Amino acid sequence: MTAVLVAYAGRHGGTRQIAEVIAAELGEAGLTVDVRDAADVAGVEHYAAVVVGSALYYHRWRPEAVRLLERNARALAERPVWLFHSGPCGPGAATHQVSLPANVALLAARIDAERTATFGGRLDPAIVHGLIPKLVASGRRTGDFRDWDRIKAWARDVGRRVRIRVAH
Repeated sequence: MTAVLVAYAGRHGGTRQIAEVIAAELGEAGLTVDVRDAADVAGVEHYAAVVVGSALYYHRWRPEAVRLLERNARALAERPVWLFHSGPCGPGAATHQVSLPANVALLAARIDAERTATFGGRLDPAIVHGLIPKLVASGRRTGDFRDWDRIKAWARDVGRRVRIRVAH
């Protein structure tokens, strides 16, 4: 079996749930998968492939995910890597593609990561903190905009590519 790391970074659990669904799809493809908070990942050397995801907050990746990429850049460059981020909310969010933040784009180029996927996010006024997030969460952007079928299809594609690139 091929070991794949799915690491995530987020504040309120939405990106973790996406990571868990991705991991389940990869498991269905016959891969061994570890799902870990990006802050808890010390190294990636014993994984054949890596998926890293972050929630987007104000067009920025969570620092834990950026640090994972920075600390492990050399090892990540030696294996296939897929990136995803979640966060667009509101009408059309499920299909809205968001560019990587500049610092993450540089890291993605350095490690030769595959094209990044953008998934809609979840904005629940009951779990956000702070005046501005509460104001944003009270408008049209409130709700769960994650397209689970699209997320699963992306994960199945990643699984196929992992099997082609590293399992044979």
